[in-house]
Amino acid sequence: MADQHTRPAELILASGSPRRRELLSSLGAAFRVVSADIEEVSTHQDPAEVARDLAEQKARAVARREPGALVLASDTLVALDAQILGKPPSEAENAEYLRRLSGRTHSVYSGVALLGPGGLASGVEHTLVTFRALDESEVLYYARSGEGLDKAGGYGIQGLGSALISRIEGEYSNVVGFPLGLVIRLLRAAGVSVWGQT
Repeated sequence: MADQHTRPAELILASGSPRRRELLSSLGAAFRVVSADIEEVSTHQDPAEVARDLAEQKARAVARREPGALVLASDTLVALDAQILGKPPSEAENAEYLRRLSGRTHSVYSGVALLGPGGLASGVEHTLVTFRALDESEVLYYARSGEGLDKAGGYGIQGLGSALISRIEGEYSNVVGFPLGLVIRLLRAAGVSVWGQT
């Protein structure tokens, strides 16, 4: 997308997520934030392709408002038996999600898209997460905390939700919602210096 002699375009993170901001900052890249604010609807059925599609939609939405910029977008979703579990709208729905996830392994998919003057590049990261068996008091305690209400699948691995999990197979940062390995590959391919390397 950019050769070694071309100064990369300004990098924009198309997300208001404080977790994604913090993770991207940790890579040493200079960027600013412009929230995509799109209606998250995809025509795809496969969860991995839904995640990729939504990330690409977010990147395009911000790129239309920021011509010439390099726009980085991400979308993370949780799927159990190929059924997507979105952000629970209520405490009761959050508790129901936790009951379904209890003692089982589910998939976390993050789509990442990078759109700039040189074109679009995207990818998907997949991580398997296993919940320990939860009793009803634990389900209700976590649901009442409110931590899961703004998160795919109804839990956050980086907070109190870490106590729900017995095993992870794959990249931890993917479950947080920003798979750093994939983000680094896409940024470096576009000529952006991260961790001191282009």
